[in-house]
Amino acid sequence: MSNTVFAPWDDPSERPLIKFQNVTKRFGTFTAIDDLTVEIFEREFFALLGPSGCGKTTLMRMLAGFETPTEGAIDLAGQNIAMVPPNLRSVNMMFQSYALFPHLSIWDNIAFGLRRERMPKDQINERVSEMLRLTHLEKFARRKPHQISGGQRQRVALARSLAKAPKLLLLDEPLGALDKKLRQETQFELMDIQEKTGTTFVIVTHDQEEAMTVASRVAVMDHGKIIQIATPDKIYEEPNSVYVADFIGDVNIIPGTATPSGDDTFAIQWSEETAPLTAKSAIPFALDETCHLAIRPEKVAITADKPDDATNAVQGKILDIAYLGNSSTYHVELTNGAVIKAQTANTRRISRRAFTWEDTVWLSWTATAGVLLAS
Repeated sequence: MSNTVFAPWDDPSERPLIKFQNVTKRFGTFTAIDDLTVEIFEREFFALLGPSGCGKTTLMRMLAGFETPTEGAIDLAGQNIAMVPPNLRSVNMMFQSYALFPHLSIWDNIAFGLRRERMPKDQINERVSEMLRLTHLEKFARRKPHQISGGQRQRVALARSLAKAPKLLLLDEPLGALDKKLRQETQFELMDIQEKTGTTFVIVTHDQEEAMTVASRVAVMDHGKIIQIATPDKIYEEPNSVYVADFIGDVNIIPGTATPSGDDTFAIQWSEETAPLTAKSAIPFALDETCHLAIRPEKVAITADKPDDATNAVQGKILDIAYLGNSSTYHVELTNGAVIKAQTANTRRISRRAFTWEDTVWLSWTATAGVLLAS
């Protein structure tokens, strides 16, 4: 999905499909969702991302109608649905377990909800055929769930969820039961199906890679609050806090104090033994304000000699090497005891590494490589 074409959240004239307005959900004394406001737009693939217990599933269960808010309102297509029962919402939910009927064929599993709604037989046949085509399951229509693979069962559950043409489809950790390779393949299938149907998808996941792959926007959650909502590239490149930077991907977090040193430029005092680091930031920092510099390992260059023109250069010794096939991550211990990770792409097939354990190396990066964060 191209964010340059599809960005209703940037258009003030667009009305959201879903609106959470100051929603709080308490279970006894425990606050699962804390005064949360969020808008989700039609045709979005929206990801709720966060660790276990952050409130993302509670948020989804309130959308589905299995939980009601303690305070606040939830609007779907302009209607407050807080008190509308699940079966009367144009919302469908796909569970991690898939919950297929083992005694029914794939065809009958997909048709189940349509039959319950007393849809005419010819319309059911047409709709089920359409769903089988969409999910590439035509040749499995007469099989039972135990006769097909996990990935295919996942697609049956998806076809059944979409058969009733809901305005909104909720996916709760839908790919959790699949192995990594199949999960990656299925992520692209999900995106393709979502785009073809135009249904709004909201996915709950703790897998950051999954959220970054499928979503038009990602909401990073912690303790019942949304910390940041943005497109995947912004979440990665422009995190708004140490929590988001740390949660998404691999990152070096260097604590220090900032001193303005020119146009949007700051000197970061971070260690008595080493020279200040230089970083650019559009966010202003006061003199000696506590800050954290977040730098992705792939933005840190590793060399044997000190680079002549580097804005930031520090020396250290290689402590650990993680070989990941397409890249290698070097953990380098600096003279002040800090450990910084640098990542290099393995573009050529070579029999030996350029650097090995205990080697003394230089790490360097530009003034714009990192993001300066207040908290």
